Amino acid sequence: MRSYNAIRRGGVMGLPVALAMVAAAVAVGERGSGPQEPQPRSGDPLAQLDAGSLAMFELGRVQFERNITVEEGLGPTFNQTSCASCHNNPVGGHGTQTVTRFGRLDKKGGFDPLDALGGSLLQANANSDPCLETVPPEANITSLRVTLGSLGFGLIEAIDDSDLLAVRDGQDPSIRGIARTVQPLESPGVDRIGRFGWKSQVATVLTFSADASMNEMGLTNRLVDFENAPNGDDELLQQCDMVPDPEDVPDSGGVEFIDRVTDFQRFMSAPPQTPRSGMIGEGLLASIGCTACHVAQYTTSSDTQLEPFLQGQVIHPYSDFLLHDMGIASDGIGDGPISGRFIRTPVLWGIKGRNPMWHDGRFADGTFQGRLLDAIAEHDVFGSQGGASAQAFAALQPLEKDAVLRFLASLGQPEFDATGDDHVGMEDFLGTIEHPSGFQECWGSVGVLPDDPCAVHDIDQDGTIGMGDYESLLMAWDEPLDDCDEDGELDLLELLQGTQSDEDGDGVPDDCQACPSDITGDDQVAVEDLLAVIADWGPCVGCDGDVNNDTMVDVLDLLQVIAAWGPCESGP
Repeated sequence: MRSYNAIRRGGVMGLPVALAMVAAAVAVGERGSGPQEPQPRSGDPLAQLDAGSLAMFELGRVQFERNITVEEGLGPTFNQTSCASCHNNPVGGHGTQTVTRFGRLDKKGGFDPLDALGGSLLQANANSDPCLETVPPEANITSLRVTLGSLGFGLIEAIDDSDLLAVRDGQDPSIRGIARTVQPLESPGVDRIGRFGWKSQVATVLTFSADASMNEMGLTNRLVDFENAPNGDDELLQQCDMVPDPEDVPDSGGVEFIDRVTDFQRFMSAPPQTPRSGMIGEGLLASIGCTACHVAQYTTSSDTQLEPFLQGQVIHPYSDFLLHDMGIASDGIGDGPISGRFIRTPVLWGIKGRNPMWHDGRFADGTFQGRLLDAIAEHDVFGSQGGASAQAFAALQPLEKDAVLRFLASLGQPEFDATGDDHVGMEDFLGTIEHPSGFQECWGSVGVLPDDPCAVHDIDQDGTIGMGDYESLLMAWDEPLDDCDEDGELDLLELLQGTQSDEDGDGVPDDCQACPSDITGDDQVAVEDLLAVIADWGPCVGCDGDVNNDTMVDVLDLLQVIAAWGPCESGP
């Protein structure tokens, strides 16, 4: 059967497709081992969820995307109306949204968050104009903060505190981080090591949900049951806030909003990493010291109070979750005992889809490689603990730098997604001009190494692109699976095995195309089809006039239309 993720993303299977899947399953059984399940994609649920937990995940996603209304408790000051307004790349992931932090630095570098004036977080919106906040004149420092993603949050929460402390203790004193001790809102008096937020100010997902619900949307709840007064003005608060606290009340299922969105975040998978191991760039990243802070691997706790699917999981977040002095590259905004020079090491998993980068989003747009190079270079500023690693990266040879960047691009890369658009379909099967290593091109390849372009299709990492990989491709496929001649064999497999030809390279067997030169679809190849070719003249990807599918509409397409002139023959 297809995986949950494939069912959710893919098209409807007809009977011939189903028969082909059964035949593949039988063949797998004869070999004694089944195809490898593709990794969940960013924003997908954990693969091991039971039915009840999967239902909780989906209900949580609905609430995560739901816009809170004023009548339900939005405001009176707020930044957005839903969690997904900020965490949107994908839903639950990083976003482009930024918020403003402000405060006052004294002459000795001490930081005052100006709590009495509504600091340090500026809420950018309000239910009414009189309650809109502004940065007070007393503030002499402001900084943007970009939205962090909550991908794999339950797995991160499940890392033992002792493991984070062991990482800290093993770091060289010159780069040793701070493990921040905090108390979850739901467990006052219980110390935990913080791991969420730019200042590691949060240790649990429930605390994260409760704090963000109030501070970002103004939704008071059982853990944070007081409103933010606009710029600290309690009289304005009385005028603008008309909903009794706490505003988060149980839904029809008896579950509160903060618990729903916590379920979604705790049960979300880690982003994929493709290939899963062995790239040269990871070794280089370690050799220049980056993985001392961007720690590659943890095994989650075996605590039986955790759900079974969160226990004992090997994860690769590439972070120590500690606070490091980043010198003048930091935000200058203090948080309790934490100086404004310190920032938590961000996770690298999922970085492939992250735009912008850095805590304030200063590296945005352009190419992924360009943003990475800027972010790496920014580690080498005055006072930064990351300076030595940034300098070591700068000293690498060009090919070595490229290997590091290609490895980082694997963090968030779905398997079989040759084009890098987070969608697995015909372009990934055929390849494109920019990404020629489609599954069909790589089919039958042997000796495939993790750094080879075809490695995106070698899901079992055995060095060969074969039937096991094909069967896994079907699980990851996001488009309808076709069997155009209804012989019980999928078109994709017939094209791979050469039992069907595809001269025009469009992924449809030629025998199933009665008249590819009939651009207008009127069962006649005539003047109108010639005019359609002329209208698309020139370089063109996916144009109707590109009859021979070579990404160029030219005289060859005209000749193919002329050669097929007249009524179309009946197809299968």
